[in-house]
Amino acid sequence: MTSVLLAPGTEVGTWRVLEARGQGSYGAVYRVEKAGHPEDGPFALKLALYLNDPRFEREGEVLSRLQHPHVPRLLERGSWEVPGGGAFPFIVMEWVEGVPLYEWAAQYPLTSRQALKLLAQVASALVATHEAEGVHRDVKGDNILVRTRDAHAVLMDFGSAYYRRARVLTHQFPPPGTPQYQSPESQRFQWEQRHQPLARYEAQPSDDLYALGVTAYRWVTGRYPPAALDMKVTEEGFEFFQPPWVPPETLCSVCPELAQIIQRLLSDQPSSRGSTSEVFEALERLAKTAGPRADRPIAPLPAQADAVRTSRPLSSWAEAPWLAMVALVYLVLGAWWMRGGQDFLSARSHGAQRGEQRDAGTVGLGEEVLSGPALMGPNEPGSRGLGLEMPRKPLPGQRRPPCEKPLVEINEGCWGRLGDAVPPCGANAYEWKKGCYLPLVAPRRPSTSDAPQ
Repeated sequence: MTSVLLAPGTEVGTWRVLEARGQGSYGAVYRVEKAGHPEDGPFALKLALYLNDPRFEREGEVLSRLQHPHVPRLLERGSWEVPGGGAFPFIVMEWVEGVPLYEWAAQYPLTSRQALKLLAQVASALVATHEAEGVHRDVKGDNILVRTRDAHAVLMDFGSAYYRRARVLTHQFPPPGTPQYQSPESQRFQWEQRHQPLARYEAQPSDDLYALGVTAYRWVTGRYPPAALDMKVTEEGFEFFQPPWVPPETLCSVCPELAQIIQRLLSDQPSSRGSTSEVFEALERLAKTAGPRADRPIAPLPAQADAVRTSRPLSSWAEAPWLAMVALVYLVLGAWWMRGGQDFLSARSHGAQRGEQRDAGTVGLGEEVLSGPALMGPNEPGSRGLGLEMPRKPLPGQRRPPCEKPLVEINEGCWGRLGDAVPPCGANAYEWKKGCYLPLVAPRRPSTSDAPQ
């Protein structure tokens, strides 16, 4: 049984719904007031969509351990009983009126000093979270609100959070969070344990710090940093490597102090990022001591950015991000595709086609693949034949040869094998010569009549 969006006036315990403000995969958020005490102001009520959902117990437990100016204050956690038995868990928090970080940056001029101050506020929230034995696991711009009344940062949405000794809820890859914010150590674990369906990555505070670095990089440059790990083809097969670093100061006019701490947060080695307290103290100190350049508005440097992009030799998957994505899908994600991973890839391809400013939830896609091909998922045109035998002709919109490795040409179309998966391939892939395959979609050309963005 699932809950439906509640109408204004509905009472959940002692809380009266004023309006619905959003809905995710597991819960809906409402602006509510205390029944009989509207003068106390609005509050946020997050109601589970599924009966007895344990995720809400975890989120409520983490929030109950935190009393911090940059984290929403928890007021109540409980269950809303419904006729016929069963209950929907809910939590009530203070209402935070604000704008998501990336949207706020698009609306107002930003200086490096302002960025350092706001990042320090988020880092202070992470210090409190980590000291309470918790890990947020989904730090990103869409989960940071810049509060309207004072322009302070508030770390939101602890729905993916974990605390020590909490009950395990995710028993398969990928781990909770947003893929392009995952640390190198998380990605390596997923690769090394790809044949172990019950392997579980245990996030650390250093994972939150890496995600904060990705957030900062995208915030000031407007694009994601180079992938933490990439893939290249060798005589022995595929292997990971670290792609060239693109310093943020080559893309925009950030001050040296901000550029250095972003690079530190994005270090490949967790120990090089420092502790959360060290990062907070460094950000707070730099916000006060950074030189005059820190007070200049951050602006893009298109000429330098173009030079960085065009000067790199075309020698690896890093120069063709969509191919890197395909390789990761086949090799890293192929092991769990047959257990539902197709939803992840479908969301990634749709997010790429939309080119949205906001992150695509916990299954988003980096901006680097906006113009590249994508694998056909269950909702793509031409994918209704999934689960049938290999078609004799290319599907509508499918990429035609030449097919770059690791893609293969089958019946005049480009196909990719799903890792080590073997038939039966279920309803989500085509069977061919004892393997499971997906078609590759040719890139969709943007309309020339669209308004510039």
